[in-house]
Amino acid sequence: MRTLTNEIPKKIGEKITIAGWVATRRDHGKIVFFDVRDKGGLVQVVFSLTTPEAYEVAQTVRPEWVVEIEGTVQERPDKLKNPELITGDIEIVAEKITVLAEAKTLPLPIDTDGYEIGEDTRLAFRYLDLRRKRLQRNLAIRSEYVQAAREYLFSQGFLEIETPMLTKSTPEGSRDFVVPSRVYPGKFYALPQSPQQYKQLLMVAGFEKYFQLARAMRDEDPRRDRAFEHTQIDLEMSFVQREDVMALVEGMTVYALEKIGAKIAAKPFPVITYQEAIAKYGADKFDLRDEREKKEGVLRFAWVVDFPFFEKDEQGGWTFTHNPFSAPLSQEHEEWLLKGEHIEKILTSQYDLVCNGLEVSGGSMRAHRAEVLRATFRVLGYSDEKIEKEFGHMIQAFQYGAPPHGGCAQGFERLLMAHLNEEYIREVQAFPQTGQGRTSVMDAPSELTQDQLEELHLRVEKEQ
Repeated sequence: MRTLTNEIPKKIGEKITIAGWVATRRDHGKIVFFDVRDKGGLVQVVFSLTTPEAYEVAQTVRPEWVVEIEGTVQERPDKLKNPELITGDIEIVAEKITVLAEAKTLPLPIDTDGYEIGEDTRLAFRYLDLRRKRLQRNLAIRSEYVQAAREYLFSQGFLEIETPMLTKSTPEGSRDFVVPSRVYPGKFYALPQSPQQYKQLLMVAGFEKYFQLARAMRDEDPRRDRAFEHTQIDLEMSFVQREDVMALVEGMTVYALEKIGAKIAAKPFPVITYQEAIAKYGADKFDLRDEREKKEGVLRFAWVVDFPFFEKDEQGGWTFTHNPFSAPLSQEHEEWLLKGEHIEKILTSQYDLVCNGLEVSGGSMRAHRAEVLRATFRVLGYSDEKIEKEFGHMIQAFQYGAPPHGGCAQGFERLLMAHLNEEYIREVQAFPQTGQGRTSVMDAPSELTQDQLEELHLRVEKEQ
């Protein structure tokens, strides 16, 4: 039975087996010391001439080799104890060592925070970069946050339901990543920017409370807090008002953050209108912390509400500010929408949650009547024929009894950036893309073979 390093302090005097990576090696002549690393932490291992076979093998081992070691746990002398380690009071006296895998000299150091290393190098060797303590911590905390969020949502009666990754290209604010169909030449699937339409259809289906850890793919220029793909906690609820969804998301956020040890400055979160935010902060994403709170790593939240539904695009027509599936803020605003009047005054039921200058959640009450959805797309310049072609499935579904519903998507990776004081979203993702949109480790995007292109009925034309 293998023992993890964080379990070893309870086993003084026992013979155990550990396995992991040699983090450091120190040769003092007649004694060799290893620090061995596994998912539980570090432990010191001692080799001496009293076990000559193990000592001889230890002489050949180098850092980052993978080893299995048998030995007896003993307490260290008081003057040699290390209070910074869980295992700082003990060590293992090695009796046997087996080399499970050798390792070449690493192309990058992993005993630093890694900020000093270029992005291309770090992501080319991401499987090594992830060995560093900071990233091991970040991804462990990410997992703990997700577990806590799930606990909260299950306690509130939600069901976790997956929605498709191959779907239809529809306007949701960004460019789609598209996938050519082999079976239907000239036609394409789209990877989801969000599960927006499917989660609304789940409300029509009567599930009432849905969530999932949803992958979202958006072909937009990467930024420090934005990438081609991210994960969000996506949820939808039936028979609710805007304040119900906001309260649910706030409750989940506080519960999960406090589970991972985050400091939250003020509860409940203040609510600010979009107009107030623009007038006071000049933007709808702002940082409410003072200098002391910034130094102490405090999180300070605020809700932003009452957004304009539409804004002018570059061609002078109307486009949506957040989500075309949103419901107008009130009955009066809905009447304006249905009549096509006062477009610039129509407010949406959108609500965004801001934390330390980052938008970390966003949602709205949804249009659940066909005529409201039609009116929205007419404002956007869609003909009735195009509305039917692009969204006929939604309109049809709404004709079979759609409950009032609303939801939210939490970009918890941004939230963890704020909590962990990380500047880039890649620091809380396992295998992110580079700033130029190339994948970690694997060389993608890459070319297809001619056979693959022909099978997909595609032809690549060279740029002129």
